[in-house]
Amino acid sequence: MKILKKNLRVAVVQASPVMFDKDATLDKVVSQIAEAGTHGAELIVFPESLVPCYPYGLTFGFNVGSRSEDGRKDWKIYYDNSVVVPSADTDRIGKAAKEAGAYVSIGITERDSTNYSLYCTNLVFSPDGKLAAKHRKIKPTGAERYIWADSHDPDTYFPITDTPWGPMGTLICWENYMPLARVALYQQGVSLYLAPNTNDNPEWQDTIRHIAIEGHCYVINADQYFTKAMYPDTLLAKDEIARLKDETCIGGSCIIDPYGHCVTEPVWNQEAIIYADLDMDAVPMSHMEFDGVGHYARPDILELTVRNGK
Repeated sequence: MKILKKNLRVAVVQASPVMFDKDATLDKVVSQIAEAGTHGAELIVFPESLVPCYPYGLTFGFNVGSRSEDGRKDWKIYYDNSVVVPSADTDRIGKAAKEAGAYVSIGITERDSTNYSLYCTNLVFSPDGKLAAKHRKIKPTGAERYIWADSHDPDTYFPITDTPWGPMGTLICWENYMPLARVALYQQGVSLYLAPNTNDNPEWQDTIRHIAIEGHCYVINADQYFTKAMYPDTLLAKDEIARLKDETCIGGSCIIDPYGHCVTEPVWNQEAIIYADLDMDAVPMSHMEFDGVGHYARPDILELTVRNGK
């Protein structure tokens, strides 16, 4: 493994979207990138599907064997506010990353440029403003499959960003429960493991600690904070929204070190930008007694094959 730059300042943005409004959410994202940049952040991490929002609680009229016209109309609003990659929208994020001089990771709902499918996607921009990586969720969870397609583009399965602090990779939300997907990142030597999500349950905190210990990497856990009152009253799914908790997603964003300890404690029930200075020497030092894809591996009896088209 190559020599890593020793210190990294991270900003985790526990953000609220302007729900179903791409342009207003991007305005907010650009402002938050600038704010984090003024505080010296070299890596700025946003949650899953922040733009235009994670449509928690909505069915878009799907039932087994039927759909509703009102659901189609709400879905079309979501579709219209999703992000094409590349586009003027991604140019805005890239410009903000360049002005901040930071890597920026952000979750979007991506609208394919040639077909009509949507994808749960995470983008990474480098400090020069260029798009460095695009990861599409390989298996949307449960009713998410109504909204987002599986990724079938090999370049989006497990892309790695080569940073001065080591390789950086992403798995979104419940992809992190896929053991072989995690190994696909470990095999590429990740020192920075990004876990954008919409998981505010206590068990998720156990998951990210386990991943940090298993991979001996820093886990950047970025969740959203949003409330029922933030849903636009123009949506037609009023009964579904009415059934939501007032605080619909309460956050829990934090950073875990390679030994499974909190660098920053989880933040709950508010928007926040969480800053931390990471000692990257902890990554190689933690591997002294356990390297799950190195000296602790048994390639003679265990092997993972990743069909990534390369």
